[in-house]
Amino acid sequence: MPLSMMKIGERKPIVKITGKDDTKRFLENLGFTEGSEIMIISVLAGNMIVNVKESRVAIDKSMANRIIV
Repeated sequence: MPLSMMKIGERKPIVKITGKDDTKRFLENLGFTEGSEIMIISVLAGNMIVNVKESRVAIDKSMANRIIV
């Protein structure tokens, strides 16, 4: 299931990152790696603030759809 389908406050591990190599590398540099636990903090107009590896990161819905949990 894509990250954008998760509920606020729910914790799940990242199973897979999809997309082009540049996109995967960008997300990995932000801390989105397979096996990392992720939690959605808030959602506003399709944009999300998520907690990954003890950091809060803001991503848009298109990036969230590339992260499979």
